[in-house]
Amino acid sequence: MILIVDDDEGVRDSLRLLLECADFKVRVFGSCREFLAARRIGEGDCLILDVHMTGISGLDLLEWMHGRGDRVPVILITGRLDTATRSRAQAAGALAVVEKPYKAGRNPSSRATCSRSGSTASALFAEHHHC
Repeated sequence: MILIVDDDEGVRDSLRLLLECADFKVRVFGSCREFLAARRIGEGDCLILDVHMTGISGLDLLEWMHGRGDRVPVILITGRLDTATRSRAQAAGALAVVEKPYKAGRNPSSRATCSRSGSTASALFAEHHHC
């Protein structure tokens, strides 16, 4: 299962549809607090996490999870990527950091594979899938 945490409903819906069209099971959350309340940490095959959100930021959640020893693969997405954000993400073990808006072929790091329990999600942002 792919878990998506983003406070932008449009982003959540588009990522959910993209992944469901590729036959992935997806669960979405509108905030880090909602994700934490659902007690899903460590359950997903991959976590797609927005960096800049109201309340707990995606980076704060990633660093907290890393400090606890949670090792679910995490792809961070952000509309404002800078050196400090990239450095914090790498230090906290992010699999990739992808800048929004997504453009086909522009994000080679997004071709990283989220994999646990045999489930893979490749090229999440590099191609558009149609149902």
